[in-house]
Amino acid sequence: MLHYFLRRLGGAIPTLFIIITASFFMIRTAPGGPFDRERVVPPDILANLMKAYHLDEPLWKQYLRYLGGLFQGDFGPSFKYKDFSVAELIAQGFPTSLTLGTIAIAVALSIGLTLGVWAALRQNTAVDYTATGVSMLGIAVPNFVVAPTLTLVFGLMLGWLPVGGWGSPANYVLPVVALCLPQIAAIARLTRASMIEVLGSNFVRTARAKGMPERVTITRHAIRAALLPVVSYLGPAIAQIITGSVVIEQIFSIPGIGRYFVQSSLNRDYTMVMGVTVFYGALVIFCNLVADMLYGVLDPKVRYD
Repeated sequence: MLHYFLRRLGGAIPTLFIIITASFFMIRTAPGGPFDRERVVPPDILANLMKAYHLDEPLWKQYLRYLGGLFQGDFGPSFKYKDFSVAELIAQGFPTSLTLGTIAIAVALSIGLTLGVWAALRQNTAVDYTATGVSMLGIAVPNFVVAPTLTLVFGLMLGWLPVGGWGSPANYVLPVVALCLPQIAAIARLTRASMIEVLGSNFVRTARAKGMPERVTITRHAIRAALLPVVSYLGPAIAQIITGSVVIEQIFSIPGIGRYFVQSSLNRDYTMVMGVTVFYGALVIFCNLVADMLYGVLDPKVRYD
């Protein structure tokens, strides 16, 4: 397994390099610049600003300079958040995004797996049709529609929950619900489809023929095998949900790295946008790698030679 892990890790490095390269040139060639929204300054002061951040250099030289900084763990200074480096801002925002994402993925897994198994065990019944319909609705309606709707209904009209801020348990409810609803729908659909297939497999029929109790057959054998597609999906899903949806954090004024990303994109804060992009990319690659490792735990037939 160690050899497989190192081989996969070696294959992830070129992927991350491509992400860094594509993101760098796409951001730098976008219209506007980091100092376009500043008040009008004399040309000599603007030239000094460009020189201080090496923006007066050729693009290829800026790229090599940025790569050199990355190799040393330096994401560079933020253009807009004065006296802060990009690494410091990510370190400040990530615990908040991690807390929000961890709660959301725990809720999504609990409810999604339960709905999927329940629907599979009652296939072609009202329970199955209801769970499938709710799952389709959850996938079809994006969270940037769900979040304002929840804010309007439960925050402004009913006044039950706060519509912004972070810190108290009440602040967690609306963003967690908005963030986990699409994941609940996706996990429930994957679990249902996989569970139906597993229930018709030979080893389940053999367990039933031997007189094994249905509860034991389902919990010890069927569910474990049905989790394989869910594990594949959870690789990128966990990375996305833990880092926090940029839309959710912006709507609910949550001080996570997703909100930094939105504000930095609007302000053309090149280094901040690049830092969050590289961090996101590395996290997605890592979560996919962990998901591959879990295959060997859930399915004894998988071998890493």
